[in-house]
Amino acid sequence: MLQLRLLPHTIFLARTDTRIHAQQHPAVSSPPMRSLIAWFNIQAIETYSQCLRGCNCVEDRHGRSLVCMEEGAFGAISENLPDDMTKIRIEKSHFTEVPRGAFSQTPALENLWLNFNDITVINSKGLQGLGNLTELRLQGNKLRSVPWTAFEDTPALKILDLKHNQLDVLPEHALKFLPDLTYLDLSFNRLTVISKEVFQNWPLYQKLQNTEERDGTAFQTNVVLALHDNVWVCDCRLKGFVEFIRSLSPPIILMNSYLICSGPDFKAGKFFHEVELQTCVKPVVTTPSSNINLPQGVNLTLRCSAKARPDPSLWWTYGLKIIRGFHEPQERVDEDTIRSLLVIPSLHAADRGVYTCTAVNFIGNSSVSILLDVHSPDGSQSLVLSENPPRPAASDENVYIDIHIAKQTVRGITIEWYATLDHPAETWFTIHFGLTGNNKKEMIFIGPGIHSYSVSDLMPATKYEICVSLKNQAPRNDQCIVFVTGSDITEMEQREKLIHIVVIVLAMVLAVPIGMYACTTDTKFACLEGIMESWKNRRRERSLSGMAHERQGTFDSLQAASDEGLVNKDSTEDRKVRRRSEDRQPKGKADHSRLTAELY
Repeated sequence: MLQLRLLPHTIFLARTDTRIHAQQHPAVSSPPMRSLIAWFNIQAIETYSQCLRGCNCVEDRHGRSLVCMEEGAFGAISENLPDDMTKIRIEKSHFTEVPRGAFSQTPALENLWLNFNDITVINSKGLQGLGNLTELRLQGNKLRSVPWTAFEDTPALKILDLKHNQLDVLPEHALKFLPDLTYLDLSFNRLTVISKEVFQNWPLYQKLQNTEERDGTAFQTNVVLALHDNVWVCDCRLKGFVEFIRSLSPPIILMNSYLICSGPDFKAGKFFHEVELQTCVKPVVTTPSSNINLPQGVNLTLRCSAKARPDPSLWWTYGLKIIRGFHEPQERVDEDTIRSLLVIPSLHAADRGVYTCTAVNFIGNSSVSILLDVHSPDGSQSLVLSENPPRPAASDENVYIDIHIAKQTVRGITIEWYATLDHPAETWFTIHFGLTGNNKKEMIFIGPGIHSYSVSDLMPATKYEICVSLKNQAPRNDQCIVFVTGSDITEMEQREKLIHIVVIVLAMVLAVPIGMYACTTDTKFACLEGIMESWKNRRRERSLSGMAHERQGTFDSLQAASDEGLVNKDSTEDRKVRRRSEDRQPKGKADHSRLTAELY
């Protein structure tokens, strides 16, 4: 039996009995022998150079390298990477993820370059098995964050290049698992504010702060940080980081020591060494006047000032609602103070009440309230915060507002309205909403140009009334709609009928083209009571005529007579499915439905 051993420069042919040893030599090589040797040489080269498609495998004194530079060579990191690689370079392949254990089959890997791909996600175990990795380059990708705990698997890492990505945050313990890092490039990212604790928690920085080691010869290598060309916001939050940058000295050096502020506006373009940053404080809000009394028709601008570091967010509220529709400009008073204005044109009696200005930053919040009262031009005083708005003037009585329910959900409705107005761009509306028969209804003020409003979280088996009027008017009967929500049936197949099951019955009984929603307040609740009494009489007649076995208590067993309903009607197939479902209901549940119907 022959055994062949292939060496880089010499090929030996040997027999197992050791009696024949032939070394490759022109003098002893016969033609068959030369052919056999040539065949083995070809096979050895092909096996040795086995590589991924679109890549090259190169060997030098540092080991084997895999280089994939072909545009779009593959859309994901291959699972068949050669296992003896010490360097892998994959660029322009446009894959988006470094999955779990992507390089776990290449434990000898020391240099990993993944520049100019489209990487957006690195799995927290994406670097698993790379205990020998010393260099990782991810330049020119689309990373918005990095799983910094992934570096727990790369304790030997010395070079980390993340420039030209989209990183916008650096956690306080980001460098915890990078004790031997000597080059960190975070330039050309979107970092705005980071804490000095990021570097104070870095084991290497702590090591350098040790006086004995710093004075000794234990650490001879410079540590390079690249932090330039980020969008630094130079406010109080960056105070500690700016102080850290100013304190740096060898062996820690900045690649570019001229870091520039990008914001706020009055500090944009300044270098770190040119700005003085103060400690952060929570907002303090003030106003020139907390009690205002003005006549109707005048224009009013409410003012509040907030002093805070960093700049706070400011908004106005009226009652418990954020005001939308009013003009709310803001202006800077000084470096730490912002003034907010609330412009209320042409005061009406409905504008009276308590207006609150609130300011919030990450330290805390503060607010101030302004009490506004509005009196008529003749000098008569209105009652501040009165529950009922004044009756409209006679000249406003003929304003026409058409209101209808445009949409319904399981526990809510959406109304729409149309009004004929002389000045639609300046006219405000008031929504009056509450339980029927309750005079104290919630009032919601709607700005010009808005003609719809949604109500949600309605209670089951409840009568509600909703009205739309001009802002300084009380609603008239023809500007209101009464609707009734259905019973709170818990079965899954019944949940979609919480609202419309009852109003469909009402529309059926009325048999007039008013849509799914039955009564306006022209007739108030006499209309509802009459409908329900008529419906009960029909049930009694059916019972006497021997029709008790029919589905008397099921609301959907009645067809809505009007085709002008504003709620989407069920298809024929949907009705058939529900009827079959209702046929299976136990008698006890049918009785419950009838009992619930009689509540109305």
